[in-house]
Amino acid sequence: MSKKSKKPDNQICANKKARHEYFIEETFEAGLELQGWEVKSIRAGKMSITEAYIIFRNNEAFLFGAHIQPLISSSTHVSPDSTRTRKLLLNRREIDKLYGAVNQKGYACVPLSCYWKRSMVKCQIALAVGKKQHDKRKTIKERDWQRDKQRGFKQHLD
Repeated sequence: MSKKSKKPDNQICANKKARHEYFIEETFEAGLELQGWEVKSIRAGKMSITEAYIIFRNNEAFLFGAHIQPLISSSTHVSPDSTRTRKLLLNRREIDKLYGAVNQKGYACVPLSCYWKRSMVKCQIALAVGKKQHDKRKTIKERDWQRDKQRGFKQHLD
């Protein structure tokens, strides 16, 4: 991990809002089908998945709403679309499982983070259930309690 940020060196971006809005049931790793200019922009750190979600069409999964800001130095013959729908690369069994859970059981399928795995961009996606307002307040209260407890413990040691 670098000293400036708290994210791992191979992580590109994270969707912190998803963990606040949903209970995460199960996670999957999916590859992303990208164009050349998109990979260059991602290497420059110009990707965001905070408003992204996953849709299913024709027995395939797609990442919808992910924003990759095009670089100024991208080539002149390419017309970049920063929010185009990108195909997720998953096994047939994984797609069937996700599709069944979303359509029959009422789960949501959300992206949690994007990261580098060797030279490929991977996306961690999750089956999730939406939180109610009181669940969100409970989570915040527990997090504050844990923080206060740690502070008190550190002060006691000093």
